[in-house]
Amino acid sequence: MSVSRLCRSHCLPLVGIMVLVAVVLSLMSYALLWKAGNLADLPNLRIGFYNFCLWKEDTGSLQCYNFPELEALGVPRVGLALARLGVYGALVLTIFAPLPLLLAQCNGDEGEWRLAVGFLAASSVLLASGLGLFLSFVWKWVRLTFLGPGFLALGLAQALLIFLLMTTVMLPPRGKKGESKWEDC
Repeated sequence: MSVSRLCRSHCLPLVGIMVLVAVVLSLMSYALLWKAGNLADLPNLRIGFYNFCLWKEDTGSLQCYNFPELEALGVPRVGLALARLGVYGALVLTIFAPLPLLLAQCNGDEGEWRLAVGFLAASSVLLASGLGLFLSFVWKWVRLTFLGPGFLALGLAQALLIFLLMTTVMLPPRGKKGESKWEDC
């Protein structure tokens, strides 16, 4: 088997997985860092993981709320903290997934592969639960049409995380270090 054929059959899936990881990280970074976690960012409404601003008719401007005012509106402090932990924790765990995945494929180590799968599974669960929890608290002020690019990026990142997890599970490492075909790439 020629080296180019070997690389196509064994390296391309890994390259595809790494591209997916980069896309997921880009989407999550855009939504959580660039957009500051704002899921609805309109002139009369700004709701995100760190912003909660509603239009106030008598002043004609946005009024931003913090705790304890948010608790009076029905947004629990612990619930919001758990939602933040979920979405930002998913970003952090996704950052750590590529290294054990690369090591697993290069060394043929199933333990490192399991670690990468664990990072991706935990990221997917954290993102879905954090986003769902947050939306359950703010749904009385937010409608589907109000949700902006930050929400779309997180939703797409969630879908890609699930696809990435399934792809990674279906492509376990091949062989041990001495017999790895990845070394030829």
